[in-house]
Amino acid sequence: MPYGTELLAQNILVEAFRKKGSDIHFYPEAQQMTVQLRALGDLTMLKRISANQGERLISHFKFKASLDIGEKRKPQSGATLILIEEEKISLRISTLPAAEGKESMVIRLLPQSFAVPIEKLSLFSNSARMLTSLVRQPQGLILFSGPTGSGKSTTLYSLIHYCSTELNRSIITLEDPVERNEDHVLQVQINERAGITYASGLKAVLRHDPDMIIIGEIRDEETADIAVKAALSGHLVLSTIHARDTKGAIRRMIDLGVRKEDLKQSLIGATGQRLVKIEVNRTVQSRSSIYEIITHATVCDYLDELPVQYPYATLEQLFRKGAALGYVSPQEFHRWITPAEVYPQKRSANFPSPIK
Repeated sequence: MPYGTELLAQNILVEAFRKKGSDIHFYPEAQQMTVQLRALGDLTMLKRISANQGERLISHFKFKASLDIGEKRKPQSGATLILIEEEKISLRISTLPAAEGKESMVIRLLPQSFAVPIEKLSLFSNSARMLTSLVRQPQGLILFSGPTGSGKSTTLYSLIHYCSTELNRSIITLEDPVERNEDHVLQVQINERAGITYASGLKAVLRHDPDMIIIGEIRDEETADIAVKAALSGHLVLSTIHARDTKGAIRRMIDLGVRKEDLKQSLIGATGQRLVKIEVNRTVQSRSSIYEIITHATVCDYLDELPVQYPYATLEQLFRKGAALGYVSPQEFHRWITPAEVYPQKRSANFPSPIK
């Protein structure tokens, strides 16, 4: 690989790292390639390079991630570990075929430094206390929901670190891929080609006598069923699930065939989260998570189609609180809270209507 390509790749990675970028996007065009950086949730222009440089750059990163350099007709994904300014960074690389034989690529940067404490992730301290209280439970299922890029994985790693170091739990994770190496935790990489799926891996994990099981994502009926059974058999199980909020997480589990009675027995908590820009004196300083959290009693009320007896703060209410305190801008509020999520005032002041 030409020295110039290696130097260009290194310069792009260092610039992305210094700007606290999370993703680098490479978009092929007719005569050039556009390189964009996502930082603090926003996508901005990083640089433009020639089409020839772009092709060599993509080949360089594919080689580093042990991907097939000659294959441009199929999507590929892989990972590699690099060192930037004395910090280990995992690069998760994804390629996608484009028109006219071209290829696009996205690189996600995943720092390998220790997980951020949950109290620093959450905008509101009460949410952090509720989450640590939930993971102190000896058994049960906790679901984390939210859109892509809402910080679910970051929250999971923070809680894994807390349970490993503070609670001395025996923890096994099932991940696709393993995004951050965590000491004193057994991390299993999903490899569907080798027959290691979430479902088959979870069956094997149960024979290893863990206190706590982390499932990267509940994707299908079999994984949902085993996760619930693991929680019912005396394990604490944490997982993410594709849903907008806490209500959606419960509905999704029902859609995956889990009986309501089993959910009432196993689901001790669910969250819906958003990763928002935090402003100080109208200047964006960082990003923090806002968590809508429900616990077991509220879950049971939902499933029994009863009015919720234990008030909880909805995402909309938490965003309004953040805005009132000056941390969340009106633009950020409307970016995350859609009209459908702003509950009518005629309903109960603290919670939406129960599941139907």
